[in-house]
Amino acid sequence: MPILVGGTGLYIRTLLDGIAPVPPIDPAIRGAVRALPVAETYAALQSEDPERAVALHPADTTRVARALEVVRSTGQTLAHWQARREGGIAEAITLFPAILLPDRDWLYARCDLRFERMLEQGAVEEVAALLARNLDPALPVMRAIGVPEIAGWLRGEWSREEALTRGQQATRNYAKRQYTWFRRQPPEHWPRIETHNYDAGNFFETLFRYSGLT
Repeated sequence: MPILVGGTGLYIRTLLDGIAPVPPIDPAIRGAVRALPVAETYAALQSEDPERAVALHPADTTRVARALEVVRSTGQTLAHWQARREGGIAEAITLFPAILLPDRDWLYARCDLRFERMLEQGAVEEVAALLARNLDPALPVMRAIGVPEIAGWLRGEWSREEALTRGQQATRNYAKRQYTWFRRQPPEHWPRIETHNYDAGNFFETLFRYSGLT
């Protein structure tokens, strides 16, 4: 019985519901869109795909650019393609979901500990290697949690303690967004377990029993 564990809602939704079959983007269009200042990109999106523009924050560089390049390259909005999702497995399987929503203070303490251990176990060396490659700061890898915070420390812009504080805050902010997404987005009938002291053994035994594996 496969057990899927994750914290990234987009990946879980893609696996279950499928992915939008957006055709490959014309490289020339992508280059032109990505070269625009985000304010111009957003203004263009308001004209060419106003529905998507309303749903996005004007400063969300990645999503605004993606929406604009899709409509310019394919002639259809992103919503058009998302309505034609392909490849989802939800209808072909028996799913036993469970959403874990632990106590916020407990969760945030774990987030703080996680980033502290990252600093101790190789994250600094990884960021140093990225900086040595002189990559575009706008690349997703350069904006990943921990990279800007550690990079600032390595460049002498702030202390290790400040990098730790910033990284812990960024981690907590991300966990908060995950928490909100999983509370609101999945179907209402998916059970929400709002404690970190739940009986995991009994819970999975119940799943296996219903699935016919015991």
